[in-house]
Amino acid sequence: MGYSDTPFLPDGKWRVHDVARPAPAVVNPGPAPAAPAPVPEDAVVLFDGKDLSHWTSGGKEARWKVAEGAMEVNGTGTIETRESFGDLQLHLEWAAPKGIESASQGRGNSGVFFMGRYELQVLDSFENRTYSDGQAAALYGQTPPLVNACRKPGEWQSYDVVFTAPRFENGGLKSPARITVFHNGVLVHHDVAFLGATAHRAVAQYAEHAASGPIALQDHGNPVRYRNVWVRKL
Repeated sequence: MGYSDTPFLPDGKWRVHDVARPAPAVVNPGPAPAAPAPVPEDAVVLFDGKDLSHWTSGGKEARWKVAEGAMEVNGTGTIETRESFGDLQLHLEWAAPKGIESASQGRGNSGVFFMGRYELQVLDSFENRTYSDGQAAALYGQTPPLVNACRKPGEWQSYDVVFTAPRFENGGLKSPARITVFHNGVLVHHDVAFLGATAHRAVAQYAEHAASGPIALQDHGNPVRYRNVWVRKL
């Protein structure tokens, strides 16, 4: 459910994964869509439901299961895009396993990593309490979502994201990475700054890196499914 011995975040109010941090209010986002959302004409389609040609894993071919128009985590490792991106608009749809076999961070756990570093958490947070900065749509270990807009396990959910890459100058941080996120059509982050690259039980830090990087989808051991993944470079 959280920790009481981790370092404090920069504002000094809450610890990383603080057990006492209040849970975001629950909002019903409405029913799951009957079909995947339409794809804009100028989008780069990263997964069209057929193959993993746009993805790699550990420098080799991605080996997640592909079936019924979705790709599914299967224990073969985190996957990342062959192409690199900086500022972007991202759409993806995901579904946690329908069968509930665990709780907290053990339930439908995955994540979307921008530039391979900055994580937007994927988790089954439907009637599943965990530490607030680790629930679905949290900037993991940093900022909880404004509300909990999760649908039931097994139902399709969506993230629509605008991500601005960090800028570095003279070896230091000029401006942080920033993100706006809609979870199932509900605004859960509005131009929020990342504190740094995602870390577990530690305060995030920045280290200078390239102006673009891959999008990664995490294999955390749960059979989370993804479909209709596309991106627009900004």
